[in-house]
Amino acid sequence: MTDAAPPFDARALTRLGRVGAIAASPCGGWLAVVVERLDADEARYVADLWRVPLVGDAAPWRLTVGDCRDTAPCFRRDGGLCFLSDRALPGDDARGRAGDERRSQVWLLPASGGEPRALTDEPLGVTDLRCARAGDRLVVLAPVHPAIPREQQRAYARDKARRGPSLRHYRAMPVRFWDHWFPETEPHLLAFDGDGAGRVDLTPDAGQALHECTWDLAPDGGAVAATWGILSPHDRIHDRPLALIPTDGAPARFIGGGPGVVNAMPRFSPDGRALVASRYTRSPLRYGHRTLWSYDRDAVDGAPRELTAAWHGWPQPWAWSEDGATVYVTADQRGQHPVFAVAAATGAVTRLGDPESRGSYANLVSVPGGALLAGVRSSLLEAPEPVLLDLTAPPAAVAPRVAARLSGFGEGQGAAIARVRSLDAAIGDGRKMQLFIVEPVAPPEGETEAFWWIHGGPVSAWADSWHWRWCTLLLVAQGYTVVLPNPAGSTGFGDAWLNDIWGNVWGNRCYEDLMGLVEVLEYDEEILPSNTVVMGASFGGYMVNWIGGSTDRFRLLVSQAGIFSMTSFYAMTDMPSWWLLMMGDTPYRDAIGFGRYSPNRKVSHWRTPTLIVHGERDYRVPVGESLALFEALDYHGVPAELAVFPDEHHWLLKPHNVIAWFDLLLDFVARHWEAAAEPVTAPRFSRPTGPDATASGDGSRPPRGA
Repeated sequence: MTDAAPPFDARALTRLGRVGAIAASPCGGWLAVVVERLDADEARYVADLWRVPLVGDAAPWRLTVGDCRDTAPCFRRDGGLCFLSDRALPGDDARGRAGDERRSQVWLLPASGGEPRALTDEPLGVTDLRCARAGDRLVVLAPVHPAIPREQQRAYARDKARRGPSLRHYRAMPVRFWDHWFPETEPHLLAFDGDGAGRVDLTPDAGQALHECTWDLAPDGGAVAATWGILSPHDRIHDRPLALIPTDGAPARFIGGGPGVVNAMPRFSPDGRALVASRYTRSPLRYGHRTLWSYDRDAVDGAPRELTAAWHGWPQPWAWSEDGATVYVTADQRGQHPVFAVAAATGAVTRLGDPESRGSYANLVSVPGGALLAGVRSSLLEAPEPVLLDLTAPPAAVAPRVAARLSGFGEGQGAAIARVRSLDAAIGDGRKMQLFIVEPVAPPEGETEAFWWIHGGPVSAWADSWHWRWCTLLLVAQGYTVVLPNPAGSTGFGDAWLNDIWGNVWGNRCYEDLMGLVEVLEYDEEILPSNTVVMGASFGGYMVNWIGGSTDRFRLLVSQAGIFSMTSFYAMTDMPSWWLLMMGDTPYRDAIGFGRYSPNRKVSHWRTPTLIVHGERDYRVPVGESLALFEALDYHGVPAELAVFPDEHHWLLKPHNVIAWFDLLLDFVARHWEAAAEPVTAPRFSRPTGPDATASGDGSRPPRGA
């Protein structure tokens, strides 16, 4: 679209620092911040820990650096900083581990200074850790082979990886999750003293109950609260009560459970007597409404109490105030993801910050001293950075102050490329849809050329936040306008809007919402569908596929990891039981009704040139969906291209793959833009009609090798 060199492209995006988890020191004087960066070959991301001072004017500096991933910072009560690292352990070469897979262990940076030292040497590594804020206790989550003695587990894993067998054997669903098969290892919670001695397996009989768990450690180190997966015999989906697990080896007890009940993100209060968690109850009739619940650690049944029943937000609890009176949460709210303060006694919810303020927050932590809340903030125009919120200000006056700029994305750099508008579009039937329009500050001459990005989920939303995989600035820097709609099913707009997507209605209400938006953009914004590329991934990919067979009004389509056949997807996805809950039926009982909104039923009407993208290790939407779509479009003579990434899954994450994907996208659009105006009128090959129709040369299919 422009001959000028783009100021920001996919290569620049991958080279930015990626700010992640943060932790506040016990003295309240500094933050430990994880920043991912490219390795020397720019082939993968490594991670460093940074020290960000909160007092004085000292600049931030790296605490760790190297060809390794240093993550999950957590302070001991003495000020020592524990973290996970996949760096080599001392003596690995001498013990014959030089060729082993890199596995993370817990390391300690002493408060007095010096080099990091390892606290754990788990055979299969460690995946998460917590340190007691007021006790001498370290707890980790780690995979173990339950049937193999601990001292033999590393050798067993090494031998099996080298020689096999590779057999996987299952007796019930589910067997896969996102990008991996369920392994023979089990995640266990292991307790140590603060220096990594006195190892105790707290959950020797956990099985897979702690797979994908969220958990917290009480400040005194005396108990762990963890979500505990129990496969329901009624719908084959995991219920998740909270397990309260003493760290002295005493039996656990379960609270906050029930049929269909799911808890998440437990957080202990500063005195350890209470905890909160996000909670919902599954229903075949609607999405379970997430609310914040409070539990009493000492009560036999946990004395569960719902705090935010009347609030439409879906709270994610992050931190407590030092006095235990307030819980700080984030939640989607009309295209934003702000911070809210929830009163622990009454459940009253107060937004922090001006209601018109922009940006989204995550990874909140309370800074000792009581006056500051730290977190990570981003927007569509600003890469994630650590920020501070002054809690002494009136709630509406709370404003973020950047603690350090660690991403390498310049202050104001995004605003020099793009401007963002949030609109409420009247789309018919008295409905209004919120959307963002991200457009060039200096748009090129001529008609607006645009991309629509349809979000995944469908239970999700576009927000005013940075997105590493779908960064609008990459296209805006090329002169395009990007439209981010929040149709039916989007979070942050109330339960009624959300539940419009519940059931076997995907191609109905959401499609109508998007088509209603076409008219608004055409007449109010002069964004013509004939000058628009529609893109989406996951549910967004499904919607692209449904649009492809329903209308030819758009210029080009890009479908990533999208469902093509409802029936084949049901059998092949990693969690068919969730699909049954949402759709209300299976193809085994009503194949025709089940597939009424299946894109493959309308593929003969597809005319729009299409780019199809998929990761081969995607088990949520298996790659067969894109292969089937490519075959169908090829048969019908629709210009189509297939891009497969064998080493990626539901998301494209590796740096060179991100660059290749974006380069391919721009190349595809450039090559097909003018040709897309030419209609596709008939299948490339006619359908077989007679008894000998399968013979070569009858026109029903090309000769072999053609």
